Amino acid sequence: MRFTVPLPMLPADHYVPMAKAAEAAGFDSIAVPDSVFFPEQVSGDYPFTDGGERWWAPDTPFLDPFVAIPAMAAVTERITFLTNVVKLPLRSPLLVAKQVASIAALAKDRFRLGVGVSWMPEEFAWTGTNMKTRGARTDETIDIIEAVCAGGGPQWVEHHGKHHDFERLIISPAPEQRVKILVGGHSDIAMRRAARHDGWISANCSESEIVELATRLRGHLTEAGKEPGPDFEVNALAVDVFDADGFKRLEEVGVTECQVVPWYFYGGDPAALDTQLDSLPRFADEVASKLR
Repeated sequence: MRFTVPLPMLPADHYVPMAKAAEAAGFDSIAVPDSVFFPEQVSGDYPFTDGGERWWAPDTPFLDPFVAIPAMAAVTERITFLTNVVKLPLRSPLLVAKQVASIAALAKDRFRLGVGVSWMPEEFAWTGTNMKTRGARTDETIDIIEAVCAGGGPQWVEHHGKHHDFERLIISPAPEQRVKILVGGHSDIAMRRAARHDGWISANCSESEIVELATRLRGHLTEAGKEPGPDFEVNALAVDVFDADGFKRLEEVGVTECQVVPWYFYGGDPAALDTQLDSLPRFADEVASKLR
């Protein structure tokens, strides 16, 4: 079992010390979420709560992952990074490909791209993008990023699709190793998209929900001729799993990497940097070491 430290909704000055502490404690990855803005009024339902409400305040901090990750990569050497998840269809494919290629090059190939399609109508309206075509545009954007970040350094690429079209071009620098792409989402469409690529990411769930989702995911992977393992990451966060036995159960249903927020496990103010920093080596010693 591998372990990811997600860094959602933290003050900007927590990211660098948390990255250093996570690497020192032996964690495998750091995940950074994406949110461009918070509308005062939202016309859509958040898909990962029963009532459709957002559970965070409008002024909750969200650093741009394409800014936060290079800052953390600069002060670490081993730990890898993951976006969790970038709202891909809000963005220009070539601009995202440029950012991904640059980050992968700066981080010496310690970067994986987690993507999603976004659920909020205002995000599409106010970024000048089309919500109705978000799935098709996401698929084309992934194809473009995969071509630019295929490994082996800069390459000539071109794309001729329904939504995006360009002639041969080079983006440089480009990574030496292929950038893996993971897909977030609980719908069958999202899982089928994930099965075409390198991994799947859950939202915050209970253990029982993850078991059900992992079962559904395995069906889509079987259709694609894949299974969870070294070539397909299943990255999940179970809000009610805290000990080695629980993480072992998740591993048995196909989870390959668990996100954990141990600053909520051991008491203290979970918003305090000291609490967050102290919790990482404690979790590594008391839990992760039993699963290595």
